[in-house]
Order: sequence, then structure tokens, then C-alpha cells
Amino acid sequence: MGARFGKKYKWVIIASAILVIWSLLLPLAYSQQEERKPLFVGAWPYLLPPEGHFNTFVTGALTFGIYHQVIQEPLALYLWHNDTYVPCLATSWEITGDYFVVNLRRGVTFHDGTPFTARDVAGTWLIHYILNHPLYSLGFVDRVEIVEDYTVRFRIKRPSPILVRYILREPVRPYSTYKEFVDKAMDFMNQGLSPTSDPVKQLAADFRNFRPEQYIGTGPFMWTGEITEAEVWFKFYENYWNKDRVKFKWLKLVNGETPQVTPHVLAKEVDYATHGFPPATEQQFKELGIRIIRPPIYSGPAIQFNMKIWPLSEVWFRKAIAYAINTTENGWVSLSESGRPVRHATGLPIELADIWLTSETKQKLEVFEYNPDKASQMLRENGFTKGADGFWRYPNGTVVEFELIFPAEFADWSAAAANAAAQLTKFGIKVTPRAITFTQHPIEVWEGRFQLAIQSWGGGANPHPYFHFYQAFMYWNEKEAGVGQGRPGISFPLIQSTKCCGTVNIRELVAGVAEGFDMERVKRGTNTLALVFNELLPCVILWQRYGNNPALDGIRVTGWPPDGDPIFKNPPYGDAFTVFMLLTGYGIRPTPQNMPAAETPPAEQPAQPGLDLTMIIVAVVVVAIIIAALLFVKRGKKS
Repeated sequence: MGARFGKKYKWVIIASAILVIWSLLLPLAYSQQEERKPLFVGAWPYLLPPEGHFNTFVTGALTFGIYHQVIQEPLALYLWHNDTYVPCLATSWEITGDYFVVNLRRGVTFHDGTPFTARDVAGTWLIHYILNHPLYSLGFVDRVEIVEDYTVRFRIKRPSPILVRYILREPVRPYSTYKEFVDKAMDFMNQGLSPTSDPVKQLAADFRNFRPEQYIGTGPFMWTGEITEAEVWFKFYENYWNKDRVKFKWLKLVNGETPQVTPHVLAKEVDYATHGFPPATEQQFKELGIRIIRPPIYSGPAIQFNMKIWPLSEVWFRKAIAYAINTTENGWVSLSESGRPVRHATGLPIELADIWLTSETKQKLEVFEYNPDKASQMLRENGFTKGADGFWRYPNGTVVEFELIFPAEFADWSAAAANAAAQLTKFGIKVTPRAITFTQHPIEVWEGRFQLAIQSWGGGANPHPYFHFYQAFMYWNEKEAGVGQGRPGISFPLIQSTKCCGTVNIRELVAGVAEGFDMERVKRGTNTLALVFNELLPCVILWQRYGNNPALDGIRVTGWPPDGDPIFKNPPYGDAFTVFMLLTGYGIRPTPQNMPAAETPPAEQPAQPGLDLTMIIVAVVVVAIIIAALLFVKRGKKS
């Protein structure tokens, strides 16, 4: 009897046990899910470990872009609309004699409980010393010193508002993580060694291979170790110094560039994204009721030239390229109304050109409006001919053709590359676009392994002209700029003869724009560099990008400010308005359904499964019956 019972009902008993266990785990799982509220969901591309790592000073680090500063905070935040800094880890700062002195916030701790002090700020900038950060390479500062536990000072070599921005906006890393390198860097600095000296360069080389085991900061969100190819989680740091202002307790970032992130935005699984979405996708967002925010980004894509290759090294050829491309069309097909043409090619974004350039300078600027006839004339004047097949030929009869590389994952730049290549091919210069992964693409440009490349112009999230000219003339031009690695980049000479300004040392002009507090002198330098850029055209600006950032309202997040709010003068990167909101509590807040059940008013609490005493008693009884039945089956088999 027992044996027959066991054979017949064995699987029924097992299934019953599984159902009981599942009924117990379900409310527990729900309870765990409830704890992950209030939640903010963003999106950013990252590399999984070990390729992605925690040395946040060097390439490949898991900084998570704009969200870096909610993990490792800066000394201050910045508001573009009124040119003011908002204290964060610093409480005050001033220039006193030859020093920039910063007073630090007391009572702040890192995520591992270590107190935040001047040693962490000094350590951050000692690492930048061995890496030859522009603060040192351009001679703004030559020493960093700890005055006492909560005061640090920087010795000024060249007075500049740039040094203030560099220092206040840099994320502070913990001394405890980088101690070995910081201490050696301090020894070298005390010896008066230059960042370009051999001992410091060797220490920098070793440092680039350093891989910390932890990722800690002082910010409101801390590393949990929960990272997959799809998403990464951060949780609220309960001892955060400004905890009463932070409205979200969990941060999740969806991994990927535009193609990977788009389905999540369409499914309303992402609250905010900064990716460049193509016009058709943007229209889908609008149809779903997802708001589009269009802040200025103060930069955009440009065609960069490898000037070791003739005729890319010729100004007249680069200008012919500029006239041969309809940049209005290129911007529209790439990003619709967020890809706006730039009338004055100066290296400055539209907003800063309006502030800094005089009307006299603007009248002198060559305007590169679409004019294929003028482009053709420039080629013919230099011995080029157009064949019966419609393609231009060099004076020796060879067809003019180039490869144009672009970052594959950037949807807007991909579209810009495809359109520019199509327009130039139609004009008669055969251009073949080739996609390269976005992490490798800048390396190819810096190493000079390209002919034409889509890369950035404009200094992006930086309000001073210096950053934009640095980007235009030097960032992709490392060897000439002398900023560190001896890589050729675009190989654009920085000493040149010009019609507008005579013989110019561009490196000195760029550095000079950042020097001193005489704004009239800075303005004169800015206008000179604008004329030099316009005449020499180191790159062809395609368009200026404005955000088309989807901001989901009503699911997890609400309270996005209206379009006219001055916070949207801040760009989506660098001084990111969303990061400012997350850190300060301005604007956005959780929806009622995005609050933990215990914090939701009783009338708003939905009925949800839970573990009450009755359920526990019933479960225990059922499990006891199942155990008895299994024992009965076992005895039956023995008989």
C-alpha cells in the first residue's frame, strides 16, 4: 500500500512542497523589490570588468560619465546662467597672494567610513601632476600643499579663472586608494621635478596600469558590485553629508550607446538619457508622451584631417570640403532640430561667439555656406580636374578618395558621417565611411591612424573660451600641444603664418586666453584666435549639437522644470543639470508609486502580499504534513 502510494503521489508531494516554498519566497522577493525605491534610472555606456576598472584617472575607468560626480564629488558645482559656483565638498575659496586657498567641509566621510580631509584633495591633484594635467602643463599651478586638515592651497604661477574651474570641478578621489602613488608624487614635487621629467613619467606609466580594488567616494550613491552587461546599480550612502537634500535612494544605469538604450527608453524603463537619438526615434518618444529636453551642448561633430597627408594639409583643400557639404542638411538628417548649423566657423559654440566676438571680428569671418561651385573652383585653381565619371582627380590623374572613420555607437555622428560621405562623393570626392567602436575611435585619431575622422569640436561643458580653443587646436593634436604622450593626432602645426594676424604661435595664444583676470585682454585674445581658426580651418564644423534628451515624467520621476528654467543653460554633460538635481534636490522628485510602501500614505498603499502570522502557521503545518508524507513513502518502499 505504502509503495503504491509513493509511486502514485510522489511528484504531487514534491510539487506541493515547491508551491509552498514559492508562496513564502514571493513576498520576500517583493519586499526586496520594494526596498529599491525611490529609484532613478539613467543610461550610460560602460565596459565590464576587468576591461572596465576603478582607476578613475585613466582610460577605461568605470566613471559612468556624468554620474561620476554623484559617486566621487567635486569641491563645487557650477551654474551657467549666472556664472556662479555652488559649494559642495568645499565651503569657501579665495585667491590670496600667490595662492588659491580652499577651505573644506568638515564631517564628510568616504563610503568606507574614512574621513574626508585636505589629504584627499591634495592627493587628487598630485596624481594629476604626474599625469601632466593642463593645470600643470600650461603653467597655472606648480605646487599643491596641505595647510591643515581642512585647508588646501595651490601655488599660482599664472593667474587665471581657468585654474579655479579646474580645481573646483574635479571629482575628489580618496587618498587611501592612491596612497602609494600620491606619496611618491609628493616627493617628486618637493624635489622640484617637472611632470615631463623621466622619474615622473615613469611613475605615470606605472600608475596607468594601477587597478584599485574599490570604487569609493563621498557622494550620495555608492558602488554595490551589482554590474552586468545590461545594467549597474548604486545605492544611497546613509552617512552622506547632504542626505536631507537627496530624494532618491537607488540609482540604476542601463548600459549601452544609442542602439542598446533606445528600446529601454521606448519601454519607459529609463527616466533620462543623454544619447544622440536619430529623428525617427525622437518622434517615437514624442508619440509615447516622453518629453524631449534640448539644452545646449556647446560642441558637436566635425571632420578632422590627418595633416600628414596631402592635400588634407592644405588650407584651400579643407575649405573646399567645407563649401562642398550642406551642413544644414547634415545636421537635420543627423539630429533634426537638435543639429543646428554654425554660421561663424571660429571654434566657439554659438552662445559663446555671441558673448565674446566683436561685430568687427564677425564682419571679417569667412562664412562657409554650402557652395559646391566655389569648392570646384578652388580645386581647379590647384590643378585638380573632374573626370567623365564625376570624380575629381589629382594633377597626376589619380582619383581623389579618402576613408572617413566614425564612432559606430554614436547614432547622430554615424548619420553625420554617412551623409557627409554621400555629399562629398556626389560632389566628386570619393569618401568611404568606416565605423569603429566608440572606445577605439579616439585612439585611432590620436595615433594618426586615419585620413578623415568624425570627432568633436568645441569645449563642451566649459564656459570659458580657452577650453573651446584648446579643443579646436590642441586636444586632437597632442604631439604639437606637448600635453603628454607624443602621439601625432591631426599633426596640425601650431606656429603658422596668417593673413589676419601675422605669424602666430597658437599654443601661446590659447594659453594666453586663460591668463589673468583682465577680461578685456582675454577678449582680444579670443577674437584673434577666432580669426586664426576661421582662416586656417583645422577642422570642418558640421553642426552644433543640442540635446534631444528624453525625460520621462510620471512613472518613477516627476518635477522636471519647464523648458525656460535657467537650469537648462547647464549642458547635459560636465556641469550636467540632471546631476545638479540629483545632488541638490532641485526639481525632480520620486512619484508616489516610486516610494517605499512604509513611506507611502495609507490611502495610497496598494494591497500587496506580505508575511503575516496566519500565513506562517499555515505554511509550517503544510510543510510538516509534506515531511510526514515523504517519511511514509520511504517506509512503504522498505516494506
